[in-house]
Amino acid sequence: MTSTSKRIASVDALRGLAVAAMLLVNNPGDWGHVYAPLEHAAWNGWTPTDLVFPFFLFIVGVSLSLAMGARIESGDGASLRGTVVNRALRILLLGLALHALAWWLMDKPSFRVPGVLQRIGLCFGVVGLIAIQWRARGQWACIAGLLFCYGALLLWGGPLDKAGNIASRIDAWLLGPHGYEWDAATGLGHDPEGIVSTLGALATTLLGWRCGEALRQGALGRLAVIGVGAALAGWGLDAVGQMPINKNLWTPAFVLWTGGLASLALLGAHALIDRRGWPPLFRSFGVNAIAAYAGAWISTVLLEGFGWMAPIYAHSFGWLEPIVGPYGRSLAFALVFVALWWAIVRVMDWRRIYIKV
Repeated sequence: MTSTSKRIASVDALRGLAVAAMLLVNNPGDWGHVYAPLEHAAWNGWTPTDLVFPFFLFIVGVSLSLAMGARIESGDGASLRGTVVNRALRILLLGLALHALAWWLMDKPSFRVPGVLQRIGLCFGVVGLIAIQWRARGQWACIAGLLFCYGALLLWGGPLDKAGNIASRIDAWLLGPHGYEWDAATGLGHDPEGIVSTLGALATTLLGWRCGEALRQGALGRLAVIGVGAALAGWGLDAVGQMPINKNLWTPAFVLWTGGLASLALLGAHALIDRRGWPPLFRSFGVNAIAAYAGAWISTVLLEGFGWMAPIYAHSFGWLEPIVGPYGRSLAFALVFVALWWAIVRVMDWRRIYIKV
């Protein structure tokens, strides 16, 4: 879908930064020794790690706009429906295949259905179809409707703690042991990429589409207004206690806060990279984003599944602990892991090898 669209270096760079950050936070040497900014917030609140996935979904929306916006304006949108649905299904099925590999090799107690790629596939497909069907006013109405209806559901459904929130209760009822967490004795469970909270993720991706349209049309002032307005609205909802910023539930406050920050990051990257000529760092990750994520997942599962990860960490990084401590040693492993995958995608980019799902 990008073959006929103009690539924007800042978008590739931001997408790549998000992928590199995913690999960094998902692959510490020791999960018991992770610096606080590289961990998710325990429940309410946010850390830099909590920005990674919403930034990626936001860029999914931006990229869809750059790939499809001009064709939709020219009246050719209907022909894109099949392409959107087919690619969304491929991304979703790839996510399920990766989870099946982890379930098999790592002897997990049950097969987890939701996941990162599954959510990306759903958001890609639904937002692509919304963008084909409705123009700007309809898209903004969809964003507002998603935020209002999902927020009302959360507030109506009881407390927003981990055990009592309605999103986790519905997910536990639908998924049972096939979610991320599940307690058979109580019937309680939770999945950070659950079915209900995908409503919030859809709003994030659709907001990315609208910001992509602003970027494509050169309306940088509009992009700044969206960024500042959304971030202030999300912060305000959290500050007054109406709706917490919560990544696990992908609350409306989380959508607005992270969407606003992502909008401003896009504006800043565009100004520095596309206009001032700064180098598009992380571009190689960005142009092979899904391939890098899937490849890193497979390598981790293979190392863990065959029992090689612990010996590698012990023998190759043990000498670092007296120098930098257990947290520094764990971070060093994650940085080396990212660097190895950067070398792989850099060679792929150099040889013009781009794997599309």
